[in-house]
Amino acid sequence: MNVLITGGAGFVGSHLSEYLLRHGHQVTIIDNLSTGRFANIEGIVNHRHFRYAIEDIRNIHVIDRLVSECDVIVHLAAMVGVEKIINEPINTIEVNIGGTETLLKTARRYRRKILVASTSEVYGKGVSFPFREDDDSLLGPTSKSRWSYAASKMVDEFLALAYHHETGLPVVLFRLFNTVGPRQSGQYGMVLPRFVQAALLNRPIQVYGDGQQQRCFGNVNDVVDAIYRLMQTEAAVGELFNIGSSEEISIRALAERVRDYADSASEIVTIPYDQAYAPGFEDFRRRVPSVEKIERFTGWRPTTSLDDTIKQVIAYYQEEFKRNGRANT
Repeated sequence: MNVLITGGAGFVGSHLSEYLLRHGHQVTIIDNLSTGRFANIEGIVNHRHFRYAIEDIRNIHVIDRLVSECDVIVHLAAMVGVEKIINEPINTIEVNIGGTETLLKTARRYRRKILVASTSEVYGKGVSFPFREDDDSLLGPTSKSRWSYAASKMVDEFLALAYHHETGLPVVLFRLFNTVGPRQSGQYGMVLPRFVQAALLNRPIQVYGDGQQQRCFGNVNDVVDAIYRLMQTEAAVGELFNIGSSEEISIRALAERVRDYADSASEIVTIPYDQAYAPGFEDFRRRVPSVEKIERFTGWRPTTSLDDTIKQVIAYYQEEFKRNGRANT
C-alpha cells in the first residue's frame, strides 16, 4: 500500500511514517516544515520505500500528482500549538480549512480513501465527561482567537463528512487528544516537552494557570497504531473516532512527576494565563476521551502508561542535549 501523509515531517506524521515502513508499506509525505522538522525524518529519508516533498498542501499541482500516485491519504497537516494558533489566527484558519478542502477535492478526483485528523479542541468547554464522539460542542466567542483552531477543525469535519455523504468518498475522521512522546517539540507551547527540557536544565518549570486543569496524555506509538487500525477497518468509513488516553493527571502533578523522574532541582512556578498567552485567554478544566467506539470498531486501546511516556521523553531529550552539547546547569 502506498500511503500519502500530509504533515509527515511533524511529530505524529514522522512516527506514523516509520510505523508504516516497518509494516512493509510505501510512504510519501508532504510538509512545508512550518512546524514539522526535517530532522524528524532523517532516519528514513534514504529508505527505498520513502519519498518526501517539501511543499504547502495548498499547492494543487503537487497535491494532484501525489494523490494520483497513492492508495490512501492520512491528512495530519495543520497549524498546531496554542501559542502559534493565538499568534497566527489567519494562517490557522486558511491552512486548516483551505488545505483540507484541497485534499478532499483531489481525493474525490482519484477516489482515494482519506483519513482526516481532527482534535479534541472541538469539544471546547464541554462539561460531560468522558467526551464522546456525538457530544455537543461548546466554544468560546469569536473575539478569542484561541477558538479559531477548534472552529476550523469543526469545518474540516463537516466538509469531510459532506464529501462522504454526497459523493461517496471513503472518509474516516479521528480526533486526537493530547499526544506526546519522543521528538515532540516544546517550541509552540506543548506542555510535556516544555516541562522536560526545563527539568533537565534545572530551570523553573512553568505551569500556566493554577495547574489544577486535568488532561490525558496518549503515547504517540499507541496513537499511530490506532490510526493504522482505522486505515485497515472498512467499517470505519464515514465514522468519527476519539484517539487518546483516559489516564488523567493535573498539569501541576505532571510537572511534579517530570521533576521527580528527571531527578531535577527545578522550581515549579505558576504563570497566569494573561502573562503566558494573552489577556482574556480561555481554557477548560478537564479533557478526557471515551475510546469505547474505536475499541469496538478496531479492538484498539492505549497500552503505554503515562509514567513510561514521561521516561521516554526524558531519555529523548537527554540524548538531544548530549548531541547539542547542553548539560544540566
